[in-house]
Amino acid sequence: MNKLLTYTVALFLLAPFALSAQQANVNLDYNPQKDTEGLTPFSAPLNSPEVHDDRTVTFRLKAPDAKQVELNPGAIHTVLNKGREPMLFTKGDDGIWTLTIGPLPPDMYAYHLKVDGVQIADPNNTYAAFTAMPPYSQLVVHGDGPAYYDAQNVPHGTVTRHVYHSDVTKGERELYVYTPPGYDPDKKYPVLYLLGGSGELPSNWVYDGRVNFIMDNLLAEGKAEPMIIAIPNNQVIHRNHPRHAELTFDIFEKELRGHVIPLVDKSYSTVQSPKGRAISGLSMGGRHSMFIGFRSLDVFANFGILSAGDVNAENTLAHFLTDPKVNEKVDYLFVGQGTKEAESFFNHRCQALHDALDNHNIEHEYYIGGHGGHDWGTWRHLLYYRFLPNLWRE
Repeated sequence: MNKLLTYTVALFLLAPFALSAQQANVNLDYNPQKDTEGLTPFSAPLNSPEVHDDRTVTFRLKAPDAKQVELNPGAIHTVLNKGREPMLFTKGDDGIWTLTIGPLPPDMYAYHLKVDGVQIADPNNTYAAFTAMPPYSQLVVHGDGPAYYDAQNVPHGTVTRHVYHSDVTKGERELYVYTPPGYDPDKKYPVLYLLGGSGELPSNWVYDGRVNFIMDNLLAEGKAEPMIIAIPNNQVIHRNHPRHAELTFDIFEKELRGHVIPLVDKSYSTVQSPKGRAISGLSMGGRHSMFIGFRSLDVFANFGILSAGDVNAENTLAHFLTDPKVNEKVDYLFVGQGTKEAESFFNHRCQALHDALDNHNIEHEYYIGGHGGHDWGTWRHLLYYRFLPNLWRE
């Protein structure tokens, strides 16, 4: 009896430490916003968001003096087909506003709250992102187990942050580099240069895009080739500069050629030829990959254009489209977008690029998939299900 009592007490005492979800930030959980402990996040008055097992989600905000609280339109609205429709919270007698939505497909969703017309991050959510835009919160809707973008019990690569001086931008800049598990400096690795969008920093491909975990999981599954992934900062001029579209491509090409590629080639064991280099990016980064990459076939032979294109592709890309040897110079060209994107105005530029490539018989893969729109749900999907598995494959 005493042994049984001791065992029971021990289990009772250890149980709280075995539970690690609900924003405990102990482990890299796949279900961090499931309420497993009945505790609120540290320094927060409420638990928000709370993800239920039926994949509905409850948001909470204590704002007794507020007149209106809503979920700001974004990725969640897109997947629920809400468009710009307001999703309003209900105020309780205790001054706590609540909203329950869903169910939602398992994924990670960026979101904001709007309180009396002011956009804010969720003050109760410890999962937040910092970018080249005002910060936002992350909603993690779990499935039945870890997803393809989650940290799993597999060999992991290493992400290194480099800080260097740029003569192009006249200041200190950063670059993130992923090396695969078991990286061997005596072996030569191909390099993917991966770019963010208008509001992204290099770290966003790690924290929002989860590219390192995606790559770890693909390698463990035998679905991709080992590679180095370099993530430079492609913000080279203020995004709201009136001449951004005119200047950004030339400036970033100088940064790539003058600083980024030389730093990577010097610091790592790389294949230093076009066939050993790829350039890919989302949205603005996709346009960088397209406009810089397609005129830099002396540097790159592989391309991933994610949620990007050009409605005037026949004119702006004429040098590439009419190159009689382009299919000999390009090893792999991928153009992809999300299912919800293909139903919106974003489709026009992606479709125009695809049509132009088809019109000139340029070999490429065109793919529409996932449940997302112009958001990270799409870009993670495109990497895992199409682009990375097909890169460097003969």
